[in-house]
Amino acid sequence: MMKYLQKLGKALMLPVACLPICGILMGIGYALCPSTMQGGEVVGFVQKLGFFLVKAGGALVDNMALLFVIGVGVGMSDDHDGTSGLAAFASWLMITNLLSTGAVTTMMPSIAESATKTLAFDKIGNPFIGILAGIIGATCYNKFKSTKLPDWLSFFSGKRCVAIISGVTSIIVSAVLLFVWPVVFGALIAVGQAIVGMGPVGAGIYAFLNRLLIPTGLHHALNNVFWFDTIGLGDLTHFWAGETSADVTWSLGMYMSGFFPCMMFGIPGAALAMIHTAKDNKKKVASGLVASAAVCAFVCGVTEPFEFGFMFLAPLLYVIYAILYGIFTVVVALLGFRAGFSFSAGATDLVFSAFLPAADKTWLILPLGIAAFAIFYLVFRFAIVKFDLKTPGREDDDLEEEKKAVLANNDFTEVAAIILEGLGGKENVASLDNCITRLRLEIKDNTKVNEKKIKSAGVAGVMRPGKTSVQVIVGTKVQFVADEMKKML
Repeated sequence: MMKYLQKLGKALMLPVACLPICGILMGIGYALCPSTMQGGEVVGFVQKLGFFLVKAGGALVDNMALLFVIGVGVGMSDDHDGTSGLAAFASWLMITNLLSTGAVTTMMPSIAESATKTLAFDKIGNPFIGILAGIIGATCYNKFKSTKLPDWLSFFSGKRCVAIISGVTSIIVSAVLLFVWPVVFGALIAVGQAIVGMGPVGAGIYAFLNRLLIPTGLHHALNNVFWFDTIGLGDLTHFWAGETSADVTWSLGMYMSGFFPCMMFGIPGAALAMIHTAKDNKKKVASGLVASAAVCAFVCGVTEPFEFGFMFLAPLLYVIYAILYGIFTVVVALLGFRAGFSFSAGATDLVFSAFLPAADKTWLILPLGIAAFAIFYLVFRFAIVKFDLKTPGREDDDLEEEKKAVLANNDFTEVAAIILEGLGGKENVASLDNCITRLRLEIKDNTKVNEKKIKSAGVAGVMRPGKTSVQVIVGTKVQFVADEMKKML
């Protein structure tokens, strides 16, 4: 399971890499054009430029789920073929259309009578469904890409049948989600209602669950309890309406304020820990990913580029990350720091919300931010090193010594044939993939693997990390060997 999650994490790296620049553009855009966030007329060159930048950044941020559809679909397929991306997109269209609010209320009119169930399907186009569609597309591709159909259906043989099978699979998945999704969504709203009366502790529990549920998209259920007027609360709407705690029954802003030190300063601290613990040969790569994500989080509170960059690579660390949010939210609520956001808890929203009546002790962001930066850094660094977590820059697939490995034989066809023979023949190979330096194979019978024979091909080494897993260290020419072996398979 862990290996599968790590593979999913790597597949998400490509779409996640598209997001930081978008978040930065949106942050600059909001600063230039406050009307984009607060409402009002967009006038003058500067404001129109800001509006333009917000829309440019939002083009990808607002369609993040679609990026995950394609990224996971292609990234998790055996040979990263575009066909799997098409199949994933077909799955996404099928699920989101079948489970759209209009469709489900037509099929089951009783759903329209429940505000919670209606809300659940209003939120069906989320990153979780995007990842699910990507997995469906990639799985169908891996299993059915070589399917041979009868002559009268031969046009649909092989890769052409993958999108069709993906669509059929998605119909079944949609039928299951039709009943499961509103139940889970409703349960989370019930949890939110239960913790409303718990004061600062309840705010901390909410913040913890909010982060924990980000991968599934179900955090929207809790957000609607605390931020909007689902049950008569509406922390966000009352805050931006210019009200104060005297106008409501709770300390206004306490369900938003705790996110500011975590997003603005905690994430940069955690990012620095990842950079410092990255392997020497991968520090630049790790810096490029997490540093830009940290800037994105600080400026406008877009955290997904950072979170999706490691949540599947190191699930334990993500749970710790969510716990830190919960702790800081309790502390912030008790200290009386109050700020609100209309987009997310970045510096842009902090500045704008500081002028609202409910804002209080906003100067505390400096000591709270310093504390968040230090604590996130120390906790992340300790956890990464202690548990050898595979955060960006710590993956096992391209160690420096492996990059220096020299293949003893440059006849790639011959090398591939020898390796395949050492693996017990093509009948014994379940799947083949490769990273920068290694062939990664899943085999059916490990007793048929002859490491001595594999090494005779001139490779640098053979590793067997699992009962059915074999990794052959080839070096930087691995792609040529992999291509030849795929032909043989």
